[in-house]
Amino acid sequence: MHQEAFPPVRRTPARTARPDGPAAPPPTVPAGQDHTTSTTERGSFCLARCTCGWSGPARRSRDLARTDAERHRTAA
Repeated sequence: MHQEAFPPVRRTPARTARPDGPAAPPPTVPAGQDHTTSTTERGSFCLARCTCGWSGPARRSRDLARTDAERHRTAA
């Protein structure tokens, strides 16, 4: 029998799960700039975005993404 030599398999460390806590703090925004938030869907995930450049974590729940957006808007 003939066996081909294959390169060894490279194993990468597993990614740690992102906690379901609050989103990252919003970036610094110049005074007077409006924060207009929206939600965007990517496949089965939904994430909140803001006109200031902030974006929340991807969520499977639209309601949680909306909550992230509201928290960002009120914190700004």
